[in-house]
Amino acid sequence: MKLNELQPARGATHARKRRGCGTGSGHGGTSTRGHKGSQSRSGGSLPAWFEGGQMPLQRRIPKRGFTQPNRRIFQVVNLEELARFGAGATVGLAELREAGLIRKSGLPVKVLGTGEIAHALTIQAHAASRSAIAKVEARGGKVEILTRG
Repeated sequence: MKLNELQPARGATHARKRRGCGTGSGHGGTSTRGHKGSQSRSGGSLPAWFEGGQMPLQRRIPKRGFTQPNRRIFQVVNLEELARFGAGATVGLAELREAGLIRKSGLPVKVLGTGEIAHALTIQAHAASRSAIAKVEARGGKVEILTRG
């Protein structure tokens, strides 16, 4: 056997449908589209979500909830994650980014009070919860609230 003698197995390939080439092609007349109806005409296609005229799914299901259009999305950092910084350290956005605690520099950062810290820290963030501020100040540290500019 040589490379030029290779061919597909018998019955593995099919002849191409030559639509619209007259009755001799075997697909003349309606060109395999059937009789009448939107699918037989040019441009006759329906969107994937069309359900044959019955009430579509997105209209059958009730509307729920509300999305506030001007909500602020924060990157959250917990106090237990800030315990890795040394005593008296100033923890700003750059330090949080280097430590891998925040991913995006464009989004504001909020400190939450989950967990404990053992030493005083100066934390710079765009927002902080009351419990986080209370826990930091109880250890002798402070929380500085940044303004977005």
